[in-house]
Amino acid sequence: MKNLKIRWQRLVDEKGKTCQRCGLTEQELKKAVKSLKKSLAPLRIKVALEKQALDASTCAKDVSQSNRIWLNDRALEEWLSAEVGKSLCGFCCEELGDNVECRTLDVGDQTHETIPAELIIKAGLLAASQMINTKTPDSCCSRPKRYK
Repeated sequence: MKNLKIRWQRLVDEKGKTCQRCGLTEQELKKAVKSLKKSLAPLRIKVALEKQALDASTCAKDVSQSNRIWLNDRALEEWLSAEVGKSLCGFCCEELGDNVECRTLDVGDQTHETIPAELIIKAGLLAASQMINTKTPDSCCSRPKRYK
C-alpha cells in the first residue's frame, strides 16, 4: 500500500476552539478524506489525515500558516496552481490582535476562506496520480510486442 498524507494546521485557542473558516474547512476535509479513501482504495492508496494545532504565539508570527493544507508534503495551492490571499478574520483578531488577515485561497476568479472538499479532492487525486507507477518491469505493456 502507498500512503497519501494530508496534513492540515490551524489556530486553536486555549479552550480548543478555532475560527469559523478553520472549523468549516475541517468539515470539508472530513468529506474530502472520506471520498478520497473510497476512490483510492482500489488503487491500493491509503489516505491519512494529520491535524496540527497552532497556538496563538506561533500563529502570531505568521498567521498565513493557519488553515494550511499539504498533500504529500506539497502545499494545496501548489497542486491547484492557486494563489494565497488574505482577509479579516474576527476570531483571529480576538486571539492575535486587531485587523488580523487570515489565509484565503484564490482559485481562478473565486476566493475561498473555507477550503471546499472539491478542491481538496482535486489536489488529492493529482497527488495520487503521481504515486501510481504506470510502468513496471513485469507489466504486460512495458515493451511493445513485435509481430512477424
